[in-house]
Amino acid sequence: MAALCQAEIPRSARDDRLWVRTMDALTIVTIAKRRRSRRLGLAIQLAILALVLWSLEAIVVGDTDWKRITLASVGRALGRFADLDWRLLPDLLRPALETVVMATLATLLGLVLAIPVAWLGADNISPGGRVTYAIGRALMTLSRSIHEIVWGLVFVAAVGLGALAGILAMSLRSIGFISKMVAEAIEDVDPGPIEAVRAAGGSRFQILMFAIVPQVLPVVLGSIIFEWDVNVRRSTIMGLVGAGGLGLALHRQIVSYNYGGIVAVILSILGIILIGEVASSHARKAVL
Repeated sequence: MAALCQAEIPRSARDDRLWVRTMDALTIVTIAKRRRSRRLGLAIQLAILALVLWSLEAIVVGDTDWKRITLASVGRALGRFADLDWRLLPDLLRPALETVVMATLATLLGLVLAIPVAWLGADNISPGGRVTYAIGRALMTLSRSIHEIVWGLVFVAAVGLGALAGILAMSLRSIGFISKMVAEAIEDVDPGPIEAVRAAGGSRFQILMFAIVPQVLPVVLGSIIFEWDVNVRRSTIMGLVGAGGLGLALHRQIVSYNYGGIVAVILSILGIILIGEVASSHARKAVL
């Protein structure tokens, strides 16, 4: 009996046919699911394409006065901007310096305010667990959600016209980006140095200074440089609310319809950004 039980029982032809039918059924079901998935994906893509085309027709095609757009009119407009107002360039030196100072002070103030927000918003070092983590993330979202013009209007009403309102507005706008980048860099640090400092009896401050800061320093420096570059361009918008700098000079040229002056201010802003790019590249190499 034991030998019979151990012997291999041959499979009948009926079992073979049943197995083949089962596999055929599974194959048919799989192919049908793939076809349905492809059809659904194609339908979604066609729907998105239809929405894009409708948006273009409603916003661009239907809301544009195409009769005014001719080669002659475009040529005249470009000709106005091509006539650079060279006499305005000496008068832009002080606003340019003011723009650089505004962007630098706003970035530094934003960095100082972003450090505690990043500390709260980093999941692995947040002092109060999920509560302080949620507070830190909420502050990041609040800073990024409100446009700098809105912050500018608030501070112009609070402290009056001038560079101070622009600095405060741009610094609050900078908190969201810097703190988010730093917090995410802290969450991605290598836990090895942290465990080593903790095993040596280091305090939480020593863990932060000697195990976390060296790892996130490149991200912090890169975020500062990028935010400074963005704040130079934001300062042009701050001029619309009377916050000084090249933005105020640009606004004055716009309202006076001085196209050559507009180009002069734009070239000044471009020059500042190019100089800042070269300086930031050397600073990054020197520090890192």
